[in-house]
Parts: sequence; structure tokens; C-alpha cells
Amino acid sequence: MSESKSNKLVIAISSRALFNLDESHRVYTESGLEAYARYQMEHEEEPLEVGDAYPMVKKLLHLNESLPGAPKVEVILLSRNSADTGLRVFNSIEHYKLNITRAAFCGGLSPYRYASAFGCQLFLSTEADDVRHALEHGIAAATLMAPKAGSNNQGELRFAFDGDAVLFSDDAERIFKQEGLSAFTASERAAAKTPLPGGPFKPFLDALHRLQAEFVDAESCPIRTALVTARSAPAHERVIRTLRAWNIRIDESLFLGGLAKGEFLKAYGADVFFDDQQAHIDSASAHVATGHVPHGVANSPEFAKKTLKIDQ
Repeated sequence: MSESKSNKLVIAISSRALFNLDESHRVYTESGLEAYARYQMEHEEEPLEVGDAYPMVKKLLHLNESLPGAPKVEVILLSRNSADTGLRVFNSIEHYKLNITRAAFCGGLSPYRYASAFGCQLFLSTEADDVRHALEHGIAAATLMAPKAGSNNQGELRFAFDGDAVLFSDDAERIFKQEGLSAFTASERAAAKTPLPGGPFKPFLDALHRLQAEFVDAESCPIRTALVTARSAPAHERVIRTLRAWNIRIDESLFLGGLAKGEFLKAYGADVFFDDQQAHIDSASAHVATGHVPHGVANSPEFAKKTLKIDQ
């Protein structure tokens, strides 16, 4: 991934994540591209309903009002729409008074390739293939899924992350998947003082950490981060030492030892939780917005075949 062109936190988001385009998409799937384009242009003065990512985007952009000087947060719109069909999206952005000025309309092609050019640290989409392509090109990305219940946190922006294959590489998780818990525990104990390699979301966490540092009073900072991991002691030590080596502070760390994550994320009040494993996403999505990160051994064809054999 190319480095950001500034010290800003830059997030790319698809139009279907920002706004509810279900009805428009139905027209497309049932009647084709021409009907879809005609429908969007006929309704371009009607604001779209908000989508799954709208509350988080609203909070992100609001951070600029709390910090002096030039905006520290930017949201980029990346869309498969053409400029013609995308006019309704821009009109909706204006209707909701969102300060989003940069966009790429790609005329049916995947827009992920522009995330790096815009200097984005994160790409959120509802298109799983776009997310996979972004991850393959070194961009933190997740497929956003709506929560079954809204966040109970109104005042702060709260991000939660899984550890292995999200913040960290999947090196340790690969041992667990292939050799079992005992081998994983022994390996992590032996490597406790060796920092884990970074995973796809390390640059995004680092950008969040730098943004938090912009607030002089740490107690009044409206951003909180949490690590929510299935790890437990003694595998916790390597995680703590890794974050220390990265010089990144995590506000809260939950070592759950295999417990379901949903209730803990509800208690934390996450605006969005990022995890690589579908089982954890299913538990979390009952309470908070979730982002599936299709990265690492848990999402490999090799592991999928093993899981299928066990299920059979």
C-alpha cells in the first residue's frame, strides 16, 4: 500500500455501505443495467435512506469539528456507479450534510484500485470480492454487515478488532488451525518476547492512534479502541509486547479464551468490530456492526476443506 499523502485518517467507503441501495439493486438484478440507470436518474432528487456505515461515517466526520486546523479525517466515496447514476448518491451526501467531496465512479468495475491512490488506510464495502481484492493489494478492508441492534454508544467512536489475521499476521493462528491448541500455546509461550508481524489492519490502527494523539486531553478523546481476542493466558503476553513494540496504545483489551464475543462487544459499545472468522462475525452482528476481513488461514481453501470434512 502506498503511504498516505498526509497525516489525515482517510477512509474509503462504497455507496452501498453508506446508503441503502437495496431497491435500486433490485431493479438492476431484475431488469438490467439500462433500467437501473433510468431508475436512478428518475429518482436522483430523492435522497437515499442511510446505510449500514452511515452512523460511523457521521461520527468520523464530526471529529473534524473537535480539532483545530485542517481536517484530520476524510471519507472518500468509491462506487461501481457511473457519474450519471452516481449523481443521486452525491445529492444524498449533500442532503445529509456530509462533508464528502472526493469520489471515484467506476462504471460497473471494482473501485478498490483507487483506495491506495487516494491514500486510504481503510476500505469498507458490501461487495465481498472488492474487499478481497483490496486486501490482496495491501489495503485494510472489510465487508460491512448491519447489526441486528443499534449501538448503545452515542458520544464516542469505538472501534474493536480481533487480533490474529486482523491486527496481527495469521502466523500464530495457522499453528492453531493446523496443529491444535497445545502447539499454539507452546509456540506463543516460546515466542512471548518476539513481536508478532503486522496484519492487514495494523496501518489503520496506527492511523487511529495518531489521530487520538491529536487530542491534548486523553480523557476527552472521542475515539476508543479495543482488542477483542479469543486468546487467553499465557498467549496474552506476546500480544501485549507486540503492541508495545509498535508503540501503539489500545484502550481496552479483552482476552476471552474462546468465549463468544457478541455480549462483550455489546458491553463495550462498538461502532464496528473487525474479525476474520465468520463464527465470530455471527456472534457479534447480533449486537454491533461488523466487518468481515476475509484474510488469513481461516479464509483459505485449505481450511475450508478441513472444516467441511469435520462438518460431514
